[in-house]
Amino acid sequence: MSDSAHGAQGSDRAGGRPSGGPYEWLQRGLALLAGGEAAAAATLLSRAHAEEPGSTGVLEALARARYDSGDLEGAAASFRELAAARPADDYAHFGLGLCLSRLGRFGLAAEHLAMAHAMRPDRPEYADRLRQVRATLAARQSPGST
Repeated sequence: MSDSAHGAQGSDRAGGRPSGGPYEWLQRGLALLAGGEAAAAATLLSRAHAEEPGSTGVLEALARARYDSGDLEGAAASFRELAAARPADDYAHFGLGLCLSRLGRFGLAAEHLAMAHAMRPDRPEYADRLRQVRATLAARQSPGST
């Protein structure tokens, strides 16, 4: 493949910048995420988010990619930003609650999971995760636990 053909599909070698723009980066990032390449997707989507910080679509994809790649702190930050931008977005609150619960921040996780569940009581995964977090909180507060 020639350098010009590579640049059209991959990145601009001179600056290390991916070819295309934020929309193309989002599309490629989503394809990488769907293909199980979450870390690569997160890298590309971070670039897209830096260029288009107001795009909640890019931010949601970045949050998902960070979560799937195991970057729970980064995912929590992205979901927190998404929930601030779209306070009525049940998925943003669920994602944030899920990240916080995996980080051991159960009290705050319960708040966001409860919001997600209140917005979408028809989503069984929201109710299940909220129940698990509340059970963990209750177990930690019981007299027999340390």
